[in-house]
Amino acid sequence: MEVKFNNRDPVYLQVVRHFKEEIATGKIAKGQVIPSRRELAGTLQINPNTAQKAYKEMEEQGLIVTEGNSPSRITTDEQVLQSIRGELIADAVDAFVASIHNIHVPVDELLAIVKHRIEDSYAKQTKEGSSHD
Repeated sequence: MEVKFNNRDPVYLQVVRHFKEEIATGKIAKGQVIPSRRELAGTLQINPNTAQKAYKEMEEQGLIVTEGNSPSRITTDEQVLQSIRGELIADAVDAFVASIHNIHVPVDELLAIVKHRIEDSYAKQTKEGSSHD
């Protein structure tokens, strides 16, 4: 597990976002056991209190479930899992809109550019994926 931390956002929120991205992309499955707080802190080289805070946040959001002394697991709640993907998409779109806002590009032109870039990205990804087979 590798997370590239930035200096803008609190580390614990970056850890939460990382887990959300891993879930949204299918790298972590619903119901899957996740590392203990101490293991996560060691792996990511972060303060154990930061790992604890990230897990507490994920529990509050319903992202993970911890029962008794059992290891924490990713939720199996489909509604929570579906909302993760939507949240990540909305965050990315909001950041994009904020960054492009002052340029005043007509919406149709902007959508055409975005569509073209996404199609190119997916095609490149598919091509790279097939060359590894």
